[in-house]
Amino acid sequence: MANSPTFVAHALDLLSLVGPAEARAMFGGHGVYARGVMFALLDDDELFLKVDAEVEPRFAEAGCRRWTYPSPKGPMPTSYFRPPDEAHEDAETMLSWARLGLQAALRAQAAKAARGGARRPRATGKKAAAARPAKKAPAKAKRPVAGRRGKARTGARGGRRAR
Repeated sequence: MANSPTFVAHALDLLSLVGPAEARAMFGGHGVYARGVMFALLDDDELFLKVDAEVEPRFAEAGCRRWTYPSPKGPMPTSYFRPPDEAHEDAETMLSWARLGLQAALRAQAAKAARGGARRPRATGKKAAAARPAKKAPAKAKRPVAGRRGKARTGARGGRRAR
């Protein structure tokens, strides 16, 4: 799953026309982000772009290969496809494929937000403390209960009560 630094730089150069993109290390590979979404994946020095039901047929028609995640149960298909070989030659050829990947990622983010599952920015400082639920009050001490043979003990732990 490792990528060479030269390949990561090459992939970012290929995707540069779609807008500012950055690669973040992830599970031995890299995720490529633009406009706040991950729209590409770099694995074993290969580039894969995000797809959804709307753009997947275009990738399939072009004979693109799906990235599969290796798991103990066997290869698991994902929503990432490798663009055609000719797109790996220059950024202008890659642009149309990169746009499809970015659009698919933005649609997925919008659908997630509509379901209420979008991540919210993490609050810090005084606002974060005010937003946190209040801590529960400490539980009251348990009253002694009669144990075996009439000896007093406290609570559920069974410790003896001082005489």
